[in-house]
Amino acid sequence: MLRRSKILAALAAVALPITLTGVSSGGPPAAAAPPPAPATVAATAYHAAAAKYGVPESVLLAVSYAESRWDDHKGSPSTSGGYGPMHLTALDPSEVADLSGKQKVAKAESLRTLYKASDLTGLDPAALRTDTTANINGGAALLASYQRSLGLQVGAGTSPAEWYGAVASYAEAGDKVAASGFADDVYSIMAKGAARLTNTGQQVVMPATAVTPDKAQVHKLSLPTGVKPATSNVECPPTLGCEWLPAPYSEFGTAGDYGNHDLANRPKTGKIDYIVIHDTEGTWQGVLNLVQDPTYVSWQYTMRSSDGHTWQHVKANDVAWHAGNWYVNMHSIGIEHEGFAPQGATWFTEAMYRNSAKLVKYLAAKNNIPIDRAHIIGHDQVPGTIPSTVSGMHWDPGPYWDWEHYMDLLGAPIYGHSIFPVRPGSIVSIKPGFQGNVQVVTNCDAPNTTCTPQATNFVYLRQSPDDNAPLVKDIGLHPTGIDGTTDVSDMGSRAAAGSQYVVAKRQGDWVAVWYLGAMGWFKSPAKTPDAFAKPGLVVKPKPGKTSVPVYGRAYPEQAAYPTGIPYQTVTPLQYSIGAGQAYPVGDLNIETDYYRAVTFAGQPPTDHVQVLGKDRYYQIWFGHRMAYVRAADVDIRPAF
Repeated sequence: MLRRSKILAALAAVALPITLTGVSSGGPPAAAAPPPAPATVAATAYHAAAAKYGVPESVLLAVSYAESRWDDHKGSPSTSGGYGPMHLTALDPSEVADLSGKQKVAKAESLRTLYKASDLTGLDPAALRTDTTANINGGAALLASYQRSLGLQVGAGTSPAEWYGAVASYAEAGDKVAASGFADDVYSIMAKGAARLTNTGQQVVMPATAVTPDKAQVHKLSLPTGVKPATSNVECPPTLGCEWLPAPYSEFGTAGDYGNHDLANRPKTGKIDYIVIHDTEGTWQGVLNLVQDPTYVSWQYTMRSSDGHTWQHVKANDVAWHAGNWYVNMHSIGIEHEGFAPQGATWFTEAMYRNSAKLVKYLAAKNNIPIDRAHIIGHDQVPGTIPSTVSGMHWDPGPYWDWEHYMDLLGAPIYGHSIFPVRPGSIVSIKPGFQGNVQVVTNCDAPNTTCTPQATNFVYLRQSPDDNAPLVKDIGLHPTGIDGTTDVSDMGSRAAAGSQYVVAKRQGDWVAVWYLGAMGWFKSPAKTPDAFAKPGLVVKPKPGKTSVPVYGRAYPEQAAYPTGIPYQTVTPLQYSIGAGQAYPVGDLNIETDYYRAVTFAGQPPTDHVQVLGKDRYYQIWFGHRMAYVRAADVDIRPAF
């Protein structure tokens, strides 16, 4: 139904310059006396700033990691106007133009930490924006000032446990719940430790430091308490501080139409198998306005880019209209993340990644959803329902969403081990290494233009083992049969991080996998692989079958429908699995069902009811999206 298809906002794609990973800021080393490795530049800056301002180095490193993962973005601001590895913010008058009184003052103060840092350090604001060492000093000075404002000591001898209130203050949050959530993140990072190459190729290492912070310090902050989910209408983890902004369930128009979701009683009316990661293709206020319009689409949650603040709109037991596939809607929860897919890192902030991961872990535990890339999926993995809808399916969150980091935050890292050989018959998991993986992408800003380089989450697949070979074809996206393209929205020739495939051939550094019924080649050298063999199950056509159809939904057979409920035709997609091909299993235990919900009142026995079928399906990895196959058509086998 058209009213259930997502309506896109216009793409206002403005890509910001991002430095290519691994490029050192210095020249080539001299033969006689090589300069210090780039890692010492950042390491020395954090060490020196911590000593100068009396901040425990572990606190400074962990705060910076929580804000930016130690990246400096070469002077480009985040969506909330934050600069450098310490995310020092500079006031943007447009951000406060619509506010007034105390609200405007508070908002303005939270957006000018860069100027506070300038006052504390005597450093020029321009240097704090663009110079990494200056920025780190500014962040250290801020932390020390927050510590003093709480009447607490600074200095080399202070324990990291005594800095909880200062860390919570650094969040510049609107209430104590959000401030505590940020501080808890920082201390979790500190306890685990971290090591990473920054976007300028500098190695930073933070040893694990487990402490028990004095959380009572947060009560000293001059902030409102905030609403905890346990005492509100939202379904969120306690540390997230969500708000309830309900999507309307109401009739409108003259034809008995209604919007913008369907009441249900999940899991009794259909178990929840997936959490779908979207980006909004619009700014948060416009999106919040959209979800409150009964004539438009809906989703369960919206998350703001600048700080990860979250609103819930639809209860998890009800069915939101977000995926463009009714079967997936029936079995999923949708989370919209403020941002524009062609701009990527500009919008996908560390705060948003971390809060999104908190929410997903909570929802997965509550609804028994496996935390893996077959069940925590992008909107770009949702299949078309029938052949005619395939080309119009969505591609968010797009090529710049960091699936590797996101799955790490979820505690389910993408498989990246070399225990098994990559050979024909193996299942391989794609893990190209996000930070160093800068692929050519086009048309982010305008037609026939190359996008500003930034890290991507995929590898391209080619028709033969040659860097100059054309990209593989996707007859669903390109029905005329043209080759795949590098267009930012063209997912048809990409293998994204965490996706799984079965190896068809191996030739030197090149690996061919079964992809959309054909072979796709990508380079994966043994010393620097992009694909890792893993155990698992695969589907193969039953003996004697020359091809097997694939489907975009697992609807019941005609005999399952009771009187009064029209049969929903089971229509295969335009793809097929040929004899000798194999595809990894994503889930063997999906429901064959159809949730009938077409009227507002929902009168049983023919409306707001689940039709269950006996014809079994399996979810499989198929090309760049998931798909379904009938169990009667395939055999299940362990991968070689």
